[in-house]
Amino acid sequence: MADIPGRETNKSTFDASASGTIVKQPEGKITPLVSTNHSEKSEKFHGLNFKTWQQKMLFYLTTLNLSRFLSEDAPKLPEGLTDAQAVSAIDAWKHSDFLCQNYVMNCLHDSLYNVYQIHKTAKALWESLDRKYKIEDAGAKKFVVGKFLDYKMVDSKTVISQVQEIRIILHEILAEGMILSETFQVAAVIKKLPPGWKDFKNYLKHKRKEMSMEDLIVRLRIEEDNRGSDCKATTFVDAKANIVEYK
Repeated sequence: MADIPGRETNKSTFDASASGTIVKQPEGKITPLVSTNHSEKSEKFHGLNFKTWQQKMLFYLTTLNLSRFLSEDAPKLPEGLTDAQAVSAIDAWKHSDFLCQNYVMNCLHDSLYNVYQIHKTAKALWESLDRKYKIEDAGAKKFVVGKFLDYKMVDSKTVISQVQEIRIILHEILAEGMILSETFQVAAVIKKLPPGWKDFKNYLKHKRKEMSMEDLIVRLRIEEDNRGSDCKATTFVDAKANIVEYK
């Protein structure tokens, strides 16, 4: 009669070790390979944001006690060992590996499912995804960094709207796993201020006290509002002068 996971047993048990060989375990309770505590399943992977999906998937499999199968090779029965329990241990490993592989597969979009169903083990599947999409992630990093370096602010648009565009790019960089200190982000925005803001840019550069990004945005907003008020006042004075001259 087959042993039931979790039931007391008087027999010695066998298990598949991480090295891929069958090892004899001490007598006692048999712990089930798969946890019954299910965390929230990861969203389906469509081919974008691989690193984020990979981390969520890894956490999900960890809650199921299946994450080890992402890096383990299939165990082999040592020569001369024909013990029924050793064979059962291999069968148990294969069953858990099958579950792990299919949890990953079911979190792939249909278009990717058809491509990756050829793999025989969870490890082969995981490594194939890793090779493919980590390279593409590296390309995405270069793209978003290039977008940031090429961004130029102009006088024809409001500074605040352009700062918000830069912040979106900075968030994309952070989302790719690259670390940018707030000091760097503030200095980068100041550096990119448009030509018409040259004097204010120099003023900000020579301030000794460090600013947060929010502090910088407040200062830029106040300066832009002041410039708008000055422009309206100048327009009003010019219009009044024209009326007097016309009379």
